[in-house]
Amino acid sequence: MKGPQDIFAQLQGQFGQFVPDMARAAREDFETQARATVMAVLSRLELVTREEFDAQQAVLMKTREKVEVLEQRVADLEQRLRDK
Repeated sequence: MKGPQDIFAQLQGQFGQFVPDMARAAREDFETQARATVMAVLSRLELVTREEFDAQQAVLMKTREKVEVLEQRVADLEQRLRDK
């Protein structure tokens, strides 16, 4: 005949087998929810790819060069008008 201590030890052993499964399931659920939250935030940030960023940076550099050329031409024309 089993005493209360034996029954308690048996229950504790069985419960101990379920705790890791419960902990793993909780961790996996948390990771799934965290991943979904991060993906939702990232989708709202309107991020661009590296290729898109590099292409826009190249356009910006060309535009900056053209602006610098035009600024110099305007400065030259202004100087000519002052010299007259």
